[in-house]
Amino acid sequence: MLRLLAERGESLAVAESLTGGLVAAEITSVPGASRVFRGSVTSYATELKRDVLGVDGTLLAERGAVDPEVAQQMATGVRRVLGADWGIATTGVAGPDEQDGRPVGTVFVAVDGPETGVARPETAGERPEAAVARPEAAGAGFARSRKVAELRLNGDRSEIRRESVRSVLELLLEQLLSERAENERAQDTEQNGGF
Repeated sequence: MLRLLAERGESLAVAESLTGGLVAAEITSVPGASRVFRGSVTSYATELKRDVLGVDGTLLAERGAVDPEVAQQMATGVRRVLGADWGIATTGVAGPDEQDGRPVGTVFVAVDGPETGVARPETAGERPEAAVARPEAAGAGFARSRKVAELRLNGDRSEIRRESVRSVLELLLEQLLSERAENERAQDTEQNGGF
């Protein structure tokens, strides 16, 4: 995963809650990680998710910190705050008690990345000059690499946290590989005259 990011000249930032810095520790255990890793924010306290990462305060008040949209906003926020191409995030309940009405083992992991350069179906036919003519549509013809996964994990606190680390890194790798495959397909189509 770090090698792929380095090949692409892209960077990574991490927002963590239940993992408390374990994702950053895993990434930095790899020699050469500094070529792509910008840093991390461990926002264990809910107000830090709001104040540092920019997670919507109303969302946090209504749903709590263990929520898929919170995870997505954490990934987006850390990407913005630390100036990275990719942001990943973890939030959930490691135990021993439930949180925000969510049982132990409920975890959300999220990825937020750059535009893929692959046109979205709803804008695929839009001419590039149309996007320029309508500033609000600038960049609208491209899909953003975003994904949230919900996990239902078993085990004790340390097992849940370890599996959360593995899962968020796996989700990032899946997004990177998926984006690469989409770009290769787009290049093949372009080289074959659009067919």
